[in-house]
Parts: sequence; structure tokens; C-alpha cells
Amino acid sequence: MFVATLPCSQFSYAEASLSMDSHSWITAHNNAYKYFGGTTQIIVPDNLKTGVTKHTTRELILNPTYKEMADYYNTVVMPARVRTPKDKASVEGSVGVISTWIIAALRNTHFFSIDELNEEVRIKLDEFNKRPFTRKKGSRLSAFEEEEKFALSPLPIAPYKMSEWKKATVGPNYHLSVDSMFYSVPYEYINREVDVKVSEDLIEVFFNHMRVASHKRLYGKFGQSTTIRDHMPDNHKLFVDQTPEAAIEWAENIGASTLSVIRYFLDNSQTEKLALQSIFSLKKFERRYTKYEIERACKMVISMTQRPTVKSIQTILKNNKKNDAEQELKRKTEISKNNYGFTRGASYYGGTDK
Repeated sequence: MFVATLPCSQFSYAEASLSMDSHSWITAHNNAYKYFGGTTQIIVPDNLKTGVTKHTTRELILNPTYKEMADYYNTVVMPARVRTPKDKASVEGSVGVISTWIIAALRNTHFFSIDELNEEVRIKLDEFNKRPFTRKKGSRLSAFEEEEKFALSPLPIAPYKMSEWKKATVGPNYHLSVDSMFYSVPYEYINREVDVKVSEDLIEVFFNHMRVASHKRLYGKFGQSTTIRDHMPDNHKLFVDQTPEAAIEWAENIGASTLSVIRYFLDNSQTEKLALQSIFSLKKFERRYTKYEIERACKMVISMTQRPTVKSIQTILKNNKKNDAEQELKRKTEISKNNYGFTRGASYYGGTDK
């Protein structure tokens, strides 16, 4: 049973849950703020592991999700000191009363779902908050409305969406696994440990507190993957981009002759897969040759044969490269031979030119 109590009016909220995990803890906080109609400036919780990772006289470490929730509601978490129940005396007293007023009252009732239980808890809770005080006028509800409601901060437009933080190592295929689903990360982070923020509809990846990737969360069949093209190494981009449309677009950027060769491969290969393999091999020439050299080679091969091949284009590229190198060497040699320097005239030696 989750119990939250406001300190001045003792106005309380209670909710049953099946466990004390992080999801139940955050959901109960959301529902409590909704019930109060606002948020408090300070939260004084117990030191349960779901909310507080470490609490000593020198150090306080909150659960990352709990801290994020507090930041979202613009509130501060100040856990009670260990073995110091007076730090949260209001809620300690309410827990004792609610144990009798709600739990004991429902002890002989059978429920078939947690929702059914919480419906009855809400009825008993409203009765508890409207119950008149024994030593003064009014009730917890009236005291809240008159003395404390004005001090609450307004609720945000939407309640906090819970997220969970995990650590993961980026695999050799520049993907990491979250609940048996795979999400890409820039390949520079291969084998690095990263922080992963998992929410209901989003996966975010952080390295040294900097977000490096985000994906829409996958649901359904295990083993699904999502890959962002910018996360791939260059050689993987070449492989993934192998489609007829992408091949034609690449050829158009090179030149008309290259486009003719690409269309020949697509139209005359036995299968589209074989054609794309040939085009992939041709694309890889860009690593060693310029676009001008590839276009010139394609133009030459078309002039020599009606059946161009990748091998023939490669041969022409090599020969052209060799010929260009020889021509450049010959040109430099001729320039050095014709460079005679300056000849000093007679005036340099004190004589006269005739």
C-alpha cells in the first residue's frame, strides 16, 4: 500500500499495488499528485531501493528515474534519515490509521484484479479524508481546501511518463539490445558502454551524458531491429543502398556514359541481384578513381563494345591511370629540359652589350 500525506491538513492518498518496483512507485506518485490537484515543493520518502540508491550522512544518490520524475514536477526529494521516523511523522501516523480504516475494513473482501481493489480503496480513502476530526472542527478534506491547497504548484499538462535507465554495451554490428529488440548507435561507439533511457514509446542512448541516438520503441515479435543510415560505416551504406533506383541516381551524378552502362546491367543481367552486384563493384571504384575517370572509362568501353563488363571498365581505368602518370612524367621532364635559367650579360661584368 502506497500512502502519501500532506503535512498541514493530513490530507492523504492511498493506492494498492502488486509490487514495490519502480513502475508502481512512479505511477503511485503520478496518481497522488492528480488526487491532490497539484505538486508539492518537497517530497520526504522512505529509503526504499526503488527511490533511493544510497543515503548516508555524506552522500545521497537517488534512483535516476525517481530523480527525473522529481525534476519533471519541479520538486525536491529529501529522504527521511535512516531509522528516524519523526522526519516523516505525518505519513507515519496516516499509515497506522489507514491500516485500520482501509486495510482492516477490506480484509474479508475478495478481489479479482488490482483495479477492483483500488476502486474500493478509493471509496474508503474518501471516507477517511471526509471523516470529522475528533478534537477540532472540520475534516482532512476541509482543512486541505482551506489551509493547504493554495500552496500546491499547478500540475503540468501531462503526467510524467516513466522511463527506466539501463547500461548496455554497443555490439560489433553497432547495435544494442533492449528487451530483445535491437537499436543502432553511431559505429564510433562500438564496444563502448552507454546509458540507455527506456520509456514507453522511446529509446534514447547517452554517452558521457550526451545523447547520441534515439529510436521509436519496438514492440511485437522479438528480434526486430531499427537502423539509422547515418549510424553506418561508409562501406555498409554502399551495401544497403543497393537498389535499382539508387544505382540510377548514382550514375546520373557521374555522367551519361556511366548511366548507359548501369542501364545495360539492369536490363541484361539474368537477375536483379546479379545486376546490383556488378553495380556495387563499379561503385567501389570511387575509392580509387575520380568521377571524371569513371565516366571516361565507361565512355571508352561503350565505344569499343556493346556488352560492357565491370572487368573491362576496371582494365581501362588502370590503363588510363598508368597513361596519365606517364604523360605527367613526360611533361615534367620536358619542362625541366627547357628551363635554362638566366644568362648574365656583359653589363653584369662591367662591359657593354654589343
